[in-house]
Amino acid sequence: MINLRHLCVASMVLFALLLSSLAQADLTIRITKGSDQAIPVAVVPFMWNGRGNLNQDVASIISANFSRTGLFRTLPREDFVSLPTKADQVVYRDWRLLKVSYLVVGSLEELSGQQVRIRYALFDIANQEQLLTESVTGSINDLRGQAHLISDRIYERLTGQQGIFSTRVTYITSQQQDKKEYVYRLHVADADGQRSRVILTSRHPLLSPDWSPDGKKLAYVSFETGRPAIFIHELATGKRIQLTNYQGLNGAPAWSPDGKQIAMTLSRDGNAEIYIYHLDNPRLTRVTKHYAIDTEPSWSPDGKSIVFTSDRSGGPQVYKIDLTTGKEGRISFDGIYNARPRYSPDGQEIFMMHRASGSGLFSIAALNMSTGRTRVLSTSPLDHSPSVAPNGAMVIYALMQGEKGVLGVVSTDGRIQYELPAESGDVLEPAWSPFLK
Repeated sequence: MINLRHLCVASMVLFALLLSSLAQADLTIRITKGSDQAIPVAVVPFMWNGRGNLNQDVASIISANFSRTGLFRTLPREDFVSLPTKADQVVYRDWRLLKVSYLVVGSLEELSGQQVRIRYALFDIANQEQLLTESVTGSINDLRGQAHLISDRIYERLTGQQGIFSTRVTYITSQQQDKKEYVYRLHVADADGQRSRVILTSRHPLLSPDWSPDGKKLAYVSFETGRPAIFIHELATGKRIQLTNYQGLNGAPAWSPDGKQIAMTLSRDGNAEIYIYHLDNPRLTRVTKHYAIDTEPSWSPDGKSIVFTSDRSGGPQVYKIDLTTGKEGRISFDGIYNARPRYSPDGQEIFMMHRASGSGLFSIAALNMSTGRTRVLSTSPLDHSPSVAPNGAMVIYALMQGEKGVLGVVSTDGRIQYELPAESGDVLEPAWSPFLK
């Protein structure tokens, strides 16, 4: 069993174990598990009314977005019997024969000033009904972003749940320069792994990135001062603020829901405890007071409580503390190892790193806060660092694929699973952004 005195720096240990060369590139998607009950959808190629050729296939991006949800199965283009681009061209009989439930058609029109207008429509084939018709205007150089926005709107119309295609993920990579030195990079990419952008490059380890609630900043751990320190990074400007540099541990930053505080792990008083850093009037409040190791905090959606990892029971388990009353107690009992807890957006579940009794596998699991039951979502040998999508539908995490670290995504119902590996090297420490305005 892993001792939590090592777990409190588990991200650092795992990071060291996963080091290898990395070529900077977008992440690719490899679907490893699908659903037999997925609803069939067809997304017809959008007609282009403009000069030259477009650098992105909007319909293809929308189709790929829906394929990843597990709720929908997109029809291959070679099976299409017609290519409508507007409502009066849709022949419902054609699509019923192909057993399609929903159809998306559209067109793109070139405007002045490098702008493009995208018109699209959504149809219910069985009921012969047009469900949605809208237009989106934006830069011709951001067709992927507009495709994600259209995907979000269609997804919400069909499911009643806000889509996450326009959200982003952050993650860390490393590249070995010689036998002893590495270069570490903090990336931000679209939720599908595309348009990866390096936010920070360092010759010192970077760990535990966490998004601010407005999606404009990241908090993370850097070793650039010679020991772990917590920084805040403004994405638009690149401005960085060093928040802590206490002796010992400075780790696991977690923004509060209102963005005014950051929970973290510090050992400034000799033992690893949970603290809250108040940003408006800089000061620290100590949350836990126990001789055991307390680490990896995560705020409840209402900001009234924090869950964290502790070895108070003799091994890593998840505990909860009420920030108003100070009442705390253990909440994970299934399995010999439960760590890195993360709340679902509705506060009803905790997603965590889990090891069942008698098993050598570290999986991603969901703990129901009402029933106390644990539901295992992944089955790789070493799955860790879960982060929940802002609509609660998916969880991104790090996993080992042989000797290589990649990112995995699993739906919270377990019906679909896919991986986001880089072309070479390791990818780890993911965090899913909030909804972005």
